[in-house]
Amino acid sequence: MKLKNIQFNIEEYDSVNALPQADLRLMEYAEKAISKAYTPYSHYRVGAAIRLSNGEIFTGNNQENAAYPSGLCAERVALFYAKSQQPDETIEAIAITARSDDFIIREAVSPCGGCRQVMAEYQIQQSSPIRVIMKGEKGPVLAINSIEELLPLMFHAEELKRKT
Repeated sequence: MKLKNIQFNIEEYDSVNALPQADLRLMEYAEKAISKAYTPYSHYRVGAAIRLSNGEIFTGNNQENAAYPSGLCAERVALFYAKSQQPDETIEAIAITARSDDFIIREAVSPCGGCRQVMAEYQIQQSSPIRVIMKGEKGPVLAINSIEELLPLMFHAEELKRKT
C-alpha cells in the first residue's frame, strides 16, 4: 500500500471587502441574487454569480420544489444559464453566498457534490480553471483557484470512453 497526501490552498479573507475588486463585484451580484431565491421549505437562500471571459455576469439562486429532487441549486442555475446564453465563453469565476431566514450562517457556503461535478465538467471542457469564491453571512470569505481543489478526485468524461 502507498499513502498519498492531497493538499491544496484556500485563500481566506477576513471580510468581503478584503477581496480583490473583481471578486468583490462578483460577490455583490451573488448577494443580490439571494433575494429572488424560491425557498418556501428550507428558508435557506443561496445566490451565485458567474463571471465569463467576456466580462458578462450571470446570476442564479436556488429553486425549491415540494418534490425535493426537482429543485435546483443556485450554482447550477447560474452555470446552466450562463452557458446556455454564452456557450463559447469561458467561465472565469463563480461567487456563492447564502442567507437563512431562521439562523445566521457563520461559515462560508461551499457547493454541493453535484454542483462541484458540473463545475468540473465545464473546467475540463474549457481547459482552464474556474475560481470559486464562497461566503456565509458572517465569518471569513474563502476562495480557491480551481475546482480540482474542491473535488480532487473528480470524474472525467475520458473514463466513459470504451477501451478497445
